[in-house]
Amino acid sequence: MTDSGNLCRFGEADTALSNPRTLKVELGDRSYPVVIGDRLLGAGFDLSSFVAGPDCLVVSNETVAPIYLGALQKLLTPKNTRAVTLPDGEAFKTLASVESILDELVASGANRDVTLIALGGGVIGDITGFAAACYMRGVAFIQIPTTLLAQVDSSVGGKTGVNHAGGKNLIGAFHQPKLVLIDTATLTTLPDREFSAGMAEVIKHAAILDIEYFAWLEKNIDALMRRDAELLAKAILWSCEIKAAVVAGDEKEQGRRALLNFGHTFGHAIENCLGYGKWLHGEAVAAGMIMAAELSGLKQAERDRLSALVAAAGLPIAPPPVGAKALRAAMDLDKKVQQKKLRFILLKSIGDAYVGYPNDVRKLDAALEMANP
Repeated sequence: MTDSGNLCRFGEADTALSNPRTLKVELGDRSYPVVIGDRLLGAGFDLSSFVAGPDCLVVSNETVAPIYLGALQKLLTPKNTRAVTLPDGEAFKTLASVESILDELVASGANRDVTLIALGGGVIGDITGFAAACYMRGVAFIQIPTTLLAQVDSSVGGKTGVNHAGGKNLIGAFHQPKLVLIDTATLTTLPDREFSAGMAEVIKHAAILDIEYFAWLEKNIDALMRRDAELLAKAILWSCEIKAAVVAGDEKEQGRRALLNFGHTFGHAIENCLGYGKWLHGEAVAAGMIMAAELSGLKQAERDRLSALVAAAGLPIAPPPVGAKALRAAMDLDKKVQQKKLRFILLKSIGDAYVGYPNDVRKLDAALEMANP
């Protein structure tokens, strides 16, 4: 746990691109902007205007804070800014981490006008958002995602929470941020494995809802993996537009928003069976998408397209050998079980997804058998 300090190693001489892009998640009085641009953390973005009260608490982790915390604190002047630095990794996405944030808020005498700021990847965003949802029955928070996965997916939509030994994200709440600030320059410090994990969610958006996007990704995947700045910015914007539109129409996942879980029923079970953190979330989702395509009965040519794109992103196209029985048992505690029936997101074709409850046990067994040693 740290107070504000001189940790600035980023952004001291940077200037932002002249035209950051802004899109809006339309949720009535809970609407908020998603601002996407280059070097926003180092260019004097008016972040303080999104902090209603005098106090804010930045939550980050031991990997991200040394790089970006100092630059962020400069954007928050003259606010009273404190910081909590958590250990890095999915293994720390727990109630204990949430409690450490709540302890800091109580110790500092934070009131209901405090703003929490998540500076990091999806784990930090989920933990911080859940702490904000809990403290005094709900306070404001801002998402500043620093990983590709968080930028294109988890930072937008208001899903917050932590893991339980029995399942992924079993404890949480819907709590929308006041702002999502996406600085694409943070991707330059992202390890290759984390970058590939983020591409899983990019591919997911295209596979479920946008065949044009999917074809564009096929055409540009090599340049994207080289982190071409212009193409990455376009992919982030395209994915955020898809996510924002879906969330605006179904904030609390009563219908269409469930489509965003493509690959996740299998993926969450993979994470649970391996132990959280052994595979990154995006890696598990990637394998889960391949398994869901098998369950869908997707035409072989389209399955090959999906597998080729996933592989080109440096992601696994098969699950780890955890065993079909273990994987099936882990699914029973998934949030997507309804009326004791497993719910999957399936594909009629690339770009055309639907919610399904497979009755053909043989098809499900065939998909699960991919996890047998």
